Amino acid sequence: MGVIMIDNPATHFNLKTHMNSQDLKTAIEKIPQRGGLSNVGRAISFVTKNFFSKANGNRSGAPNVVVVMVDGWPTDKVEEASRLARESGINIFFITIEGAVENEKQYVVEPNFANKAVCRTNGFYSLHVQSWFGLHKTLQPLVKRVCDTDRLACSKTCLNSADIGFVIDGSSSVGTGNFRTVLQFVTNISKEFEISDTDTRIGAVQYTYEQRLEFGFDKYSSKPDILNAIKRVGYWSGGTSTGAAINFALEQLFMKSKPNKRKLMILITDGRSYDDVRIPAMAAHLKGVITYAIGIAWAAQEELEVIATHPARDHSFFVDEFDNLYQYVSRVIQNICTEFNSQPRN
Repeated sequence: MGVIMIDNPATHFNLKTHMNSQDLKTAIEKIPQRGGLSNVGRAISFVTKNFFSKANGNRSGAPNVVVVMVDGWPTDKVEEASRLARESGINIFFITIEGAVENEKQYVVEPNFANKAVCRTNGFYSLHVQSWFGLHKTLQPLVKRVCDTDRLACSKTCLNSADIGFVIDGSSSVGTGNFRTVLQFVTNISKEFEISDTDTRIGAVQYTYEQRLEFGFDKYSSKPDILNAIKRVGYWSGGTSTGAAINFALEQLFMKSKPNKRKLMILITDGRSYDDVRIPAMAAHLKGVITYAIGIAWAAQEELEVIATHPARDHSFFVDEFDNLYQYVSRVIQNICTEFNSQPRN
């Protein structure tokens, strides 16, 4: 546990300063009241940038929780700072004490500020008390909610809550050298994610006329193991049956996806498919698999758009040559995160 003061944000003590409850209680009792403004937005920004680091005692796998207590209303805006906190995996709880009476509402900088700050707007993250004398009544409800880790929705970010299946074209037109370039592209995307058996998991299928499961979601549970597994994938060579590969991936990869994970398929091909892609693509979309289609050189743009999740402009990409694949790593990651972060907060 650590404490940040809101007026001019600074850390009083961090997550590893006090290692037992008595020392913690003593330190809290020694915090002086400083007065000043209720700079909640600045305080949330400070926490997001500085507080939850390994150097400050943050533990991998433990949820990051911020409890904001404000008397009245914030004197700055909280919406943008809170959005960045959510996208960083921070669960914000908001306790408002008292509040603006009718003739004070004109001074409130940002109406509905609590809903703009909290992780979700479903009431789980917000507590309101009429006066400081009633603050003790929030203790048990707050502790119960903070400890209910399954409901801490903002612990999930775009980088730690997906099952990602790469479907890789290994046809003869690719060639050995270009195939290694494709694998480097797969590696560069995978590097960006937090990989473990409880975070993002990675699987891969290679296809020609036939299909081969290179490794499933449950095969490797660490980033080094995943990156080594990608490096070891051998080039197959053959035809191009993309439709059959999508069906194979649905059965061999995504049937074993965890129910609480976003299912992402990233398909990479350099040519037109010899079989139909429409029905397999529709099956993927109906099963909730978000599909990104990346075409290189001779790939058919209209096929990429059929395979890709709607809107195709955000989920399909065309690259003129293999050596330019690297330029699309950041765009794919950005689109994955933009889509994740645009989900409703109710």
